[in-house]
Amino acid sequence: METSISKHEKNVSAVIHLSTFSKYFIPFGNFIIPLLIWTSNKDRLSFVDENGKEAINFQISILLYSIALGIIVIPIVLFTAWEFVGFADLLEHNTHEINFNFEHLSGLGANTLVLIVAGMAGVGLLLMDLFCTIIATLRANEGIVYRYPLSIKFIK
Repeated sequence: METSISKHEKNVSAVIHLSTFSKYFIPFGNFIIPLLIWTSNKDRLSFVDENGKEAINFQISILLYSIALGIIVIPIVLFTAWEFVGFADLLEHNTHEINFNFEHLSGLGANTLVLIVAGMAGVGLLLMDLFCTIIATLRANEGIVYRYPLSIKFIK
């Protein structure tokens, strides 16, 4: 199979995977640039079509996982910030008598644990995105279609 894949197809496929890193310079560049390259070549080059679908599906999946993580984390951060502001008000109003009452902060332990786990999951998503994209680029340059892990097949 590798002999039927031209060097041009391998290079275009590798560029599709690499172009997902454009999100660090252009908002939504990880969707726009690979989509442009893929749609302009998908009808003529089947290897590029396969790689383009994989790259775009993975980027959409990473976006959805990040949104889900944000939906979990943002309310906890806001609640924790609200509790902290309440504690700061307590300190500000008790200028003559300093009475540290930490009872209203007792729920922060579970929130902190969830935030740590969510932070680790976010870092894990970032590292998975970086490493899988690099591996996919190398595989495409070798003439192999890389199947991203945890990728949802939106485009079939």
